[in-house]
Amino acid sequence: MGVCASTHTATISANPKRGMRLHQQQQPNLDSIKVIHMDGFVQEFSDPIKASKITSHNPNLLLCNSDEMFIGSRVPSLSPDENLQLGQIYFLLPLSLAQSPLSLPDLCNFAIKASSALPTLQSPCFR
Repeated sequence: MGVCASTHTATISANPKRGMRLHQQQQPNLDSIKVIHMDGFVQEFSDPIKASKITSHNPNLLLCNSDEMFIGSRVPSLSPDENLQLGQIYFLLPLSLAQSPLSLPDLCNFAIKASSALPTLQSPCFR
């Protein structure tokens, strides 16, 4: 088990049994959906949307829920008709990551990206 944290109030923990969890002393914007791209870009949505809304614009990438990412398991891609849930964090990842099991360094890398991106969301831009 590893924990990756930023200097802000947001902490993302990577746990092999429970996936990745966002812990915050103040929990702003939990009424939105956040999609984190590997380049650090974050999309935020105020209403539930289908996964296909994201994946149709990114055909060479897969979308996964951060709560479903575990050490030793493959990245679970969301089906196109699945609704993204408010308060959840999703990652948009290269398809190549679906081929091999996730490692602890992989999860820490995602946690660092998330904790770096999330504090920058002071006034959400809904897309």
